Amino acid sequence: QAGALAAAAGYPNFRPDVCLINQYPIGARLAMHKDEDEEDLVEAPIVSVSLGLPCTFLWGGVRADRPAATDSSVRHIQLCHGDAVVWGGKARLGYHAVFPLAATRKSSYAYTVLGGLRWNLTFRMAVGNYPKRL
Repeated sequence: QAGALAAAAGYPNFRPDVCLINQYPIGARLAMHKDEDEEDLVEAPIVSVSLGLPCTFLWGGVRADRPAATDSSVRHIQLCHGDAVVWGGKARLGYHAVFPLAATRKSSYAYTVLGGLRWNLTFRMAVGNYPKRL
């Protein structure tokens, strides 16, 4: 379904060849960074799917060493179980991060089913080039 999500965001013919799976317990965070490990850093999108506990996803920022909480160019986006984020093109090398994962109600569906964790599935084209968009 990563291909369908990418197509809906304007990236048809996306065929990921790798899925990075990250697990986050309560209190875990992801520091501000860029995804620069793939061959095609210009066109190939990234499809990120959130499962489990909600998180605050930070998007934007001009430098990794500036505090995301005070950088006005950083957007704070609440992601919940089942949400997907797709970025590529000019935004492909955008900085992003996740605030420390907060505790949530233990009775919530995501907590019960996924054991009080956040999971992130990141689909990418690690090898080769994305076909130019129409």
